[in-house]
Amino acid sequence: METTSTRPALVKERSKEEDRPRPSSRALPLALVLAVGVALLAGAAAALAWTQAAGSPADDSADAGFARDMAFHHSQAVEMAWIAFDRSQDPAIRTLATDIVLTQQAQIGMMRGWLDAWGLAPTGWEPRMAWMGHPMDGPMPGMASPEEVASLRELPPSVADGRFLELMIRHHEGGLEMARAGIELGEQPVVRRLAESILTSQRYEIEAMEAMLAGEASRSTP
Repeated sequence: METTSTRPALVKERSKEEDRPRPSSRALPLALVLAVGVALLAGAAAALAWTQAAGSPADDSADAGFARDMAFHHSQAVEMAWIAFDRSQDPAIRTLATDIVLTQQAQIGMMRGWLDAWGLAPTGWEPRMAWMGHPMDGPMPGMASPEEVASLRELPPSVADGRFLELMIRHHEGGLEMARAGIELGEQPVVRRLAESILTSQRYEIEAMEAMLAGEASRSTP
């Protein structure tokens, strides 16, 4: 069991984990890079406006846990989407990747804005998903391993497209589990609204990616 004395070390380690390097954006269009920055700021501004009238949840609440864990989960989706956008020659893959980057980066800004408005740190001392009733020491549901993320950079672009879809489908499915928990356990209206939005949008994107993956498979069949 974790003690109070171990909490600062855990928070420091979590901060290192979330500050890991992201893929270089030098090869990406400047307009998209700027759009991501705007999305992040817009999400943070919206978060501040929506939370001003509500009380602050506790550090170990489901609301805080959802914001921290979903932001962390989203960060890997953004990382994989950057890679896919940078390497793919398929307009459909690049469009999907752009949508994921802009949408999920804005949501990251929103959730970090909540935590700031609530006076809470962006990382907590409890294990991930403890707020859901089943803390995890290993990877969160749907998360890709470092080797899987690396494969998106190393595989030929035509092969990497299919791998990206496979990993992102699994990643979205893991996000659905957290979204359902956010709807059920969240007490802040903003948390429940975002969880509902994520549940709806990621279900749709899973269906779209499954159709795209089927198309990839049919094209590769002799």
